[in-house]
Amino acid sequence: MDHLWAPWRLSYVTNTGRSAGQSCVLCAEFDSSESSSLKLHDGDRCFVILNKYPYNNGHLMVVPNRHVATLSETLPSELSELMTLTRTAERVLSEAYDPDGLNIGINLGRSAGAGVPGHLHIHVVPRWDGDTNFMTVTAETRVMPEEPRQTVERLKPLFQRFS
Repeated sequence: MDHLWAPWRLSYVTNTGRSAGQSCVLCAEFDSSESSSLKLHDGDRCFVILNKYPYNNGHLMVVPNRHVATLSETLPSELSELMTLTRTAERVLSEAYDPDGLNIGINLGRSAGAGVPGHLHIHVVPRWDGDTNFMTVTAETRVMPEEPRQTVERLKPLFQRFS
């Protein structure tokens, strides 16, 4: 088996990259005011952020500000904004990338595939016909043609325009 070394993931998978007293990576991003943030939009009750480990360029997440694990725990106002921002994300990604389709999904709980099982989030992933290639199949490696900072610069103005 070949290995792809990704040392930047160590703090994520071991939780050592979290701030003192911070138990959730999404809560840490909500609280972050760093210019290096992957945050694309702040709403009243939810925010939108790029996924640090995307399936495709433009892979983002719509996240409630409040730390809740399930849809049933959301307040009606949070649920409404969650869906409104998901619709906005669909418009933004369609405008920015002209994808052939979008995957929009929620994984509730670790066994369902949630990478952050305690904090609800909706994934919005642009997809193109043929966007899986031999690298993923043979080398278990994804080729990302755009750096995250460029993606933020591309998408952030569109969130301002569509919100």
